Amino acid sequence: MNKMTRRAVIGSAAMVLALAATNLPAAAETTLEKIKSEGKIVVGIADSEPWGFVDKDGKVAGFSPDLIRAALKPLGVEKIDFVPAEFSALISSLQAGRFDVIAAAMWITPVRCKAVAFSDPDIITKDALLVLKGNPLNIHSYADIAANPNVRLGVDRGSANIEHAEGAGVSRDRFVQFDASTAVIAALIGGRVDAYPLSSGNVDELLEDPNLSGKIERALPFTGYIGKNGIEVAGRSAIAFRLEDTDLRDAYNKRLAEMKADGTFEAIKKKYGITVDTETSVTAAQACSE
Repeated sequence: MNKMTRRAVIGSAAMVLALAATNLPAAAETTLEKIKSEGKIVVGIADSEPWGFVDKDGKVAGFSPDLIRAALKPLGVEKIDFVPAEFSALISSLQAGRFDVIAAAMWITPVRCKAVAFSDPDIITKDALLVLKGNPLNIHSYADIAANPNVRLGVDRGSANIEHAEGAGVSRDRFVQFDASTAVIAALIGGRVDAYPLSSGNVDELLEDPNLSGKIERALPFTGYIGKNGIEVAGRSAIAFRLEDTDLRDAYNKRLAEMKADGTFEAIKKKYGITVDTETSVTAAQACSE
């Protein structure tokens, strides 16, 4: 091959490569890039006070939605569409693309960590238990429930309390699962279940309902699931993202740390009467490994 031919071949090859490069598909836009460019995001909530709910005026309020609003506003995200869903359907709906984020004070658990990317925790709460007035079965721990085969637990479908109770030795056949807290309360009052485990914050909120006065009470004291380290397991809530949306999660984490430092976070807690502790020392990665 002479020099002219060799140069022609090399030139042709370079042109082909250049043309091929221009025809390569562009890198897929991330969710963070998309919400920044569009200025909007879709957020799933469970319609549960005070964590995220539709108020009497038809507006979405609550601790987690307000965190999302405050965190994303500096990023230029002004339009937030909130989509109420059953708590048990939140993760599958996120994975299916029905919304971009879950804002429902969802507890971080090792099982959930395989399905979603959690933000760093915002608050920390322990399990609590609702029982009939007077606590007729004298229940004060998951161990008490495990030891009494006649106790039936009403639970929110998909809740972390199920994992905690099972960890303490309560068998799966003792659970009666419901899709809404109102249904569990009705079953408890009606005698179809004997106790209702949920977070301490949710218990306090439910007991503020005057219609329940004199019918149910919080079991005090109550000991939840004792972990392998001998310490009672606590629930750490967080915002949940799709596993691939780590850039969006990281951007939110940066804003969460800023809000905890500048007082915004505590102001949102106070607005909704939330008195449980703010989590400041444990990351999502650490919570997922507990």
